[in-house]
Amino acid sequence: MTTSNSFQPTELAFIVALASCGSLSAAARDLGITTSAVSKRLALFETRLGLPLVNRTTRRMSLTPEGEVLLEHAKRILADMAELDQLLSNSRGKPKGQLRVNATLGFGRLHIAPAISQYVLNYPDVDVQLQLSVDPPPLADDQFDVCIRFGAPADTRVVAKLLASNRRLLCAAPKYLAERGEPKNPAELARHNCICIRQGDEAYGLWRLIAARDDDSRAEAVKVRGNLTTNDGEIAVNWALDGHGILMRAGWDIERYLDSGRLVQVMGGYRTPDADIYAVYPQRHQLSARIRTFVDFLAERFTRFR
Repeated sequence: MTTSNSFQPTELAFIVALASCGSLSAAARDLGITTSAVSKRLALFETRLGLPLVNRTTRRMSLTPEGEVLLEHAKRILADMAELDQLLSNSRGKPKGQLRVNATLGFGRLHIAPAISQYVLNYPDVDVQLQLSVDPPPLADDQFDVCIRFGAPADTRVVAKLLASNRRLLCAAPKYLAERGEPKNPAELARHNCICIRQGDEAYGLWRLIAARDDDSRAEAVKVRGNLTTNDGEIAVNWALDGHGILMRAGWDIERYLDSGRLVQVMGGYRTPDADIYAVYPQRHQLSARIRTFVDFLAERFTRFR
């Protein structure tokens, strides 16, 4: 590999963007330039290095072996530069730079996005990128600085700070309960219409319930059925509001409807296994001012959920 000219941070960021986007057109959208401009920039970079970095096809692209080596080093160098910048800004007590955040669709839309809106008012020098996804990205991918996760990760290379408890409740609209009655125990759920949500690796239509006096090891698996199923929690809540059946949903998602009386908690003597909400970030970022202030800001904001 030619080394007569040193690499520029913009070039390293460019190759990382190409790899993460998977195509020239997607990279163009991400970078805010035209596809032809991306292609020209890549060609100039390859010409300067004297070797190909990308295998191009009609729809997709992949990195050459040399491109993979460059990508691996580019990620590490950019991460080190960002960490150095944060260490220096930390000494000044003023967070700055890019903050990449990942969260689940429901919690991210309802709580993380509004929190970010307030956070950047306090710290305008931080540029936040929020991505919502159904399934959490692998922690080892280094795509994000902070990931909002359900359940404490087992990976010891990351720091996990508790943000909120994630107690899920059974609820239904008063209209439904007036027509069908209220179940008193798990066995009675069999005669009710239950609104089911397909999410992640959770077993579909299988609700795990624990009597309030028991520990998690006494969880009872209950197979429920209903005529409405979705992979979107917001849709499921709306169906429950319309009186279609009983729903199991996190308290943070339905608290406003419980407070207003549009939904009523049922089987209050039972609870679900814990799956608390954590802010997760790599250990090497513990000194980062932008990550520390952001995670602390979230923890303070979600105090009411603990």
